[in-house]
Amino acid sequence: MEPAYIVAIVVVVIVAVAVFLFTRKKPELPEARQEQPPKLTPREESKAPAPAEKKTRAERQAEKPSAAKPAEARTEDKKPAKAEPKAAEAPATKPAEEVKAPAEKPAEPPAADKPAVDKPAPEKAAAEKPAEKPAEKVAEKPAVKPAPAKAPTPRKQDVEGLRKGLGKVREKEGFFGRLRSLLAGKKEIDPSIVEQIEEVLLTSDVGVKTTEELLRDIRESLGRKELDDEGKVWDALRAQAARILRIQGGGGLRFTNSPTVVMVVGVNGVGKTTTIGKLATQLKNDGKTVVLAAGDTFRAAAVQQLAVWGKRVGCEVVRGKDGANPGAVIFDAIQRAKEIGADVVLADTAGRLHTKTNLMDELTKVARTMTKALDGAPHETLLVLDATNGQNALQQAAMFKEVLPLTGIVLTKLDGTAKGGVILGIAAEHGVPVRYIGIGERAEDLREFEVDEFVEAMLGRPSKAEEAAA
Repeated sequence: MEPAYIVAIVVVVIVAVAVFLFTRKKPELPEARQEQPPKLTPREESKAPAPAEKKTRAERQAEKPSAAKPAEARTEDKKPAKAEPKAAEAPATKPAEEVKAPAEKPAEPPAADKPAVDKPAPEKAAAEKPAEKPAEKVAEKPAVKPAPAKAPTPRKQDVEGLRKGLGKVREKEGFFGRLRSLLAGKKEIDPSIVEQIEEVLLTSDVGVKTTEELLRDIRESLGRKELDDEGKVWDALRAQAARILRIQGGGGLRFTNSPTVVMVVGVNGVGKTTTIGKLATQLKNDGKTVVLAAGDTFRAAAVQQLAVWGKRVGCEVVRGKDGANPGAVIFDAIQRAKEIGADVVLADTAGRLHTKTNLMDELTKVARTMTKALDGAPHETLLVLDATNGQNALQQAAMFKEVLPLTGIVLTKLDGTAKGGVILGIAAEHGVPVRYIGIGERAEDLREFEVDEFVEAMLGRPSKAEEAAA
């Protein structure tokens, strides 16, 4: 066959196949096009029958269950896809709140840590734990504070106890006993009796100056016949004695600083160390923290004695080596008191004769050292005097007063003397208040001086027992 013929046959066959295919698949073309529109967005507007064709396709797909299921799957996939973002948005807000909440909670622990440093902290801690600190305060101060509140009352009213301590003064040969025997049983008082009263006062260590002051008013009253019986004379004597002894600042220590530094001075053997031990006992019982300074470095027994008192009372004792500088020891004691927050420092010093000028000058150096340790120290300077020394005690007071600014007198061993009038002479001649008197060996026998109580105990009317003994 010729090639031209074969080409013609092939062309005819191709055309026939093309015509067959075109006529065969022409109705299916819309279906193919209907499947494409969802992807071809530009033709959706031009072809309005698209939604209708989709409906007819949906009907056809409803007839085919296998084709419907994927459609449902697609719709279900699309719905949760839209619901998931909402669920994702909700948790997105919640975590934000949860993050803020923990951010505030960690901020609380620092607030709990600050109270330990700041001043408000103790108040918050006390509010949160009221069972701890109140318990400590109740254990310490209530047991202490009631004592000082009650202690002064019995001391002021315990005239009989003080009268027993002044027993020798009130004996027949004592100050009061001699005056009583002079005035007893006299309904009329002769002005000449003043000379006899004067003798009793002078021999009882009252002193010349004080005796004249006491008798001046009595002489004038007797001249006007105002003291016409024994009772009025006794009343006049008590009134004059109370006026002399009632010096501002008398009776007990004055706690003007914290710590209050008390310097105790005096000659040998008057009882300085014992007085410090008794005073420390009373202050400790009153709830005060006390530090003892063993400033008597020249007498080893004094340091040991003070250490015994400190152990007995429960006070810290600051001591140095034998022969150490007393000022340095007291300086260290004041520093220690400031460290522990003590209320009182009781500083002992070596006894010295008031006639030794060089030894007396040492006291001024010790006082200056105290001032370096704490401004204003010593806040109290107590001179301890032995009542049995009589007129010599007056001279000691005069010499120590020249060297140191004395703030008070401690008169010891009043229970061991029948005279006792020296207390009037010291107050009248030197103007130094009496802070304490010693009438025994016990710690409670060191009493705060109270004028009316003392005058009544020494010059009060005789008791029935005393009248019977007379």
